[in-house]
Amino acid sequence: MASSRGQARARTTGSARRTYAAGTRSAAARRGNGGHRGRFSAVRLILVAILLVAGVKLVQVQWFEAGALSAAAERQRTQTIDIPAQRGSIVDRNGAKLAFSVEVRSLSVNLKAFRKNMDDFAAKNPGTKKTFDSETAAAAKYIAAKVPSQLTEQQLLDLFHKQASFTYLEHNVEPSVAADIQKHFAWVEIEKRALREYPGDNLAANIVGVANWRTDDKDVSKHNLHGLVGLEQSRDNDLAGTPGRMLVNTKNGSDNVVIPGTERDLQAAVPGSDLELTIDSDLQYEVQRQLSDYVQQSHAKGGQAVVLDAKTGEVYALANDKTFDPNDPSTFADAEAMNDRAVTTPFEPGSVNKVVTATGAIDYGVATPESTIQVPGALQVADKTVHDAWTHGTQTFTTAGIFAKSSNIGTLLLAQKIGEERYADLLKKFGLGQRTGVGLPGESAGVVPARSQWSATTFGNLPIGQGLSMTVLQMAGMYQAIANDGLRVEPRIVKAKVNPDGTTVPEPAPKQVQVVSPQTAKTVRDMMRAVAQNGKGLQKGTAPTAAVEGYQISGKTGTGQQVDPRTRAYSDHLYNITFAGILPADHPRFVVGIRLDAPDTTLPVGHSAAPLFHSIASYLTQRFQIPLSDGPSPEVPLIVQ
Repeated sequence: MASSRGQARARTTGSARRTYAAGTRSAAARRGNGGHRGRFSAVRLILVAILLVAGVKLVQVQWFEAGALSAAAERQRTQTIDIPAQRGSIVDRNGAKLAFSVEVRSLSVNLKAFRKNMDDFAAKNPGTKKTFDSETAAAAKYIAAKVPSQLTEQQLLDLFHKQASFTYLEHNVEPSVAADIQKHFAWVEIEKRALREYPGDNLAANIVGVANWRTDDKDVSKHNLHGLVGLEQSRDNDLAGTPGRMLVNTKNGSDNVVIPGTERDLQAAVPGSDLELTIDSDLQYEVQRQLSDYVQQSHAKGGQAVVLDAKTGEVYALANDKTFDPNDPSTFADAEAMNDRAVTTPFEPGSVNKVVTATGAIDYGVATPESTIQVPGALQVADKTVHDAWTHGTQTFTTAGIFAKSSNIGTLLLAQKIGEERYADLLKKFGLGQRTGVGLPGESAGVVPARSQWSATTFGNLPIGQGLSMTVLQMAGMYQAIANDGLRVEPRIVKAKVNPDGTTVPEPAPKQVQVVSPQTAKTVRDMMRAVAQNGKGLQKGTAPTAAVEGYQISGKTGTGQQVDPRTRAYSDHLYNITFAGILPADHPRFVVGIRLDAPDTTLPVGHSAAPLFHSIASYLTQRFQIPLSDGPSPEVPLIVQ
């Protein structure tokens, strides 16, 4: 019995232990499941938070920052560049073009970007034959064949392999040729350019000047044509126009490689205005040719010539013997050739300046053309002794004879009767010592000593054309006043500006100065006809070779001593040889001024510019069909024996 009870307790105790153990395991399981659920809830909360933050960011990007981000992206792949404006043309008085622009292309390569693209391509395609060297070699060969007159194949290869991030290959390429090159080599970039053409080569080059563009960097805005010298420079604002703006897409914002076909105009370019000049191209050509030939024949260092309209002062021709070709940049190195010496370089004119004394003598009633004056062989002026160009004793000259024979002594005697104050006033009225305002850059005013600075010998120099200086244009301007009944009209070389819309804007009216009365001017003009008189013996003027058959000629010769650069004193062999003439004298149409710089005065063509005047005047009569004079110039006495 006891044994049975013990076994029962044992079974009960074991069962209880099993029940306890099971309960313990069940509680642990419950505790374990609760832990898992806690961790899951935490993860879920974290995920919800992350999704919530992401959602907020997405809303912010898509709704609030979309515009700004889009604009930033657009800025990285777009660029604004200038559109060059069409430069205005320069034409002569008849509409013949002296300068105009044509559209061309420049070829360039972004070497840095192209090398990188080739390296990336080679890395992705091992063993490829398409490399930087193979592509540039093919391009060099193709471009050299398409544009044979410019760089050679080797020169192009050198450009492709130079140590730089960017290079220009060719300029002034025909648009169709450039498009074909880019079609075969898309990495070659194209820029629109304008090429300035000068169809006359050196015709009026010192007047027109030259325009060019810089190629010092990749900024196309710096490639607009800009004037370097001449009217191209001084009237650059009128000719250049206003560049436009274009928006383009780029392959890489830092490399500025433009994607073809993405160009969008933001603002159209405004073309420049045309300039209409007063010059006549045919006459300009002839004056340039004749002047250059005469300078060579006379062994002169140089020369200038000008032709003015006698009434309006318009410049029909303005020439220098040395000039340049604006189509050939190699000629730009000669600074003297590019200098328009006809307006920039004054000189002492010599006896051509005696027209001031002639005018004063008539206007102030000091003399008449027929009145006489005793002219000695020498004249003392302060500490200076003045002589004539030839040796003579005291002779009786008519007033006309004093100027026809170019007597220094006779001129000074008349000037003394005029007086210093009145003479100084005449110099000013004739425009000496003042810029003419012709409209060309670099114009010189010449030099006339201020009245307060005149010394005792000054009035012994000025009336005979020494001690003051003028340009050939100023010299011709004095005679234009005499030709135009005493009314000096400041010369002009630009007639009008023609705007892009076709409207014509005339230049401001030139200033006018009534130097002397019409009657005085006519008397002086008639008196100066004796200069070309071909009388016998002492009745011959200084310039019979200036005469033109069928026309009356009025004018004056000049021989002005130059200062010897070695001694800094007046030279006995270096001269300015000048001539100023009116054609015809009875009905003035043109005024011609000529200066020869230090010709060989021992030569027939070196001691006078009158033969050159004759040649130019003869051409003028034919070119402009000038009617014959009413009759020959009457012969007048010069020296009374």
